[in-house]
Amino acid sequence: MPRVAQQYLGPYRLLNLIRTGKTCQVWEAMRDSSQQRVALKVLVDDYLKDRDEIASMRNEYTVGKTLDHPRVIHVYDMDQDPTYCYMAMEMCQAPNIKQHIHQGVELLFPRLKRIVREASEGLAYFHSKGWIHRDIKPDNFLLPATGSVKLIDFALGQRARSGVWKLLPGGKSSAIQGTRSYMSPEQIRCAALDARADIYSFGCMLHELLGGKPPFTGSSTNDLLNKHLRSPPPSVQGANRNVTDACASLIKRMLAKDPKGRPASMDEALIEWNRIEIFKEPPPDSE
Repeated sequence: MPRVAQQYLGPYRLLNLIRTGKTCQVWEAMRDSSQQRVALKVLVDDYLKDRDEIASMRNEYTVGKTLDHPRVIHVYDMDQDPTYCYMAMEMCQAPNIKQHIHQGVELLFPRLKRIVREASEGLAYFHSKGWIHRDIKPDNFLLPATGSVKLIDFALGQRARSGVWKLLPGGKSSAIQGTRSYMSPEQIRCAALDARADIYSFGCMLHELLGGKPPFTGSSTNDLLNKHLRSPPPSVQGANRNVTDACASLIKRMLAKDPKGRPASMDEALIEWNRIEIFKEPPPDSE
């Protein structure tokens, strides 16, 4: 870990280690000049010369600095020199939705209407700024005990294309990028993308929130990807019989193989979400 002994990275004083991953650590830190507490995402020493990891962090910063919304994590600063590379973000020390799912999806049911509404609002705003996230999944929404849901992790974010630019491939690399359990068919094909790719991924997340697992699982990576490409999506009612027909229909349309069959925007999906009932029999203590 760079410069831990000195307790500073640039203007930030390191306070507490929050978590450690393969390529980076996240620290609670403070900028002494303003007393602002931040989450500092720092590349570990072994990756300080890794061009892909540096480019990923720089892309996350480039996307994040354009965003300002209560449902989206704020990104403040990035700096790099031969001994460190970091990005400073809003401090929000909360579990993500995936961690809550591991505790049991039924525990989320009483407040699910609000959780999904807030997540939808964050993603709709993200799209309104001209970005596609490309990695929508429960892991990338923080869910604090108090306060609102926060969309995070913009490392794969890219500009949405319009007009003739939609005919061009979607990214700089032909490699599939994203998380396999939530990837749209067009993302798997490395085709040009628009916001409807994220809507597909959001539909996978909704299926998991209501049924306990994503719509598709596979015995191998190829098996899983082929199901996204070719298999009809299972009804969420097969996993949760208490889900209403209207809710199951919305999720099914979000999971359409052809983007034209999905809601045209997250705003449209959000309007429908707010209008429908999720459950036939409301769970106890629903908000």
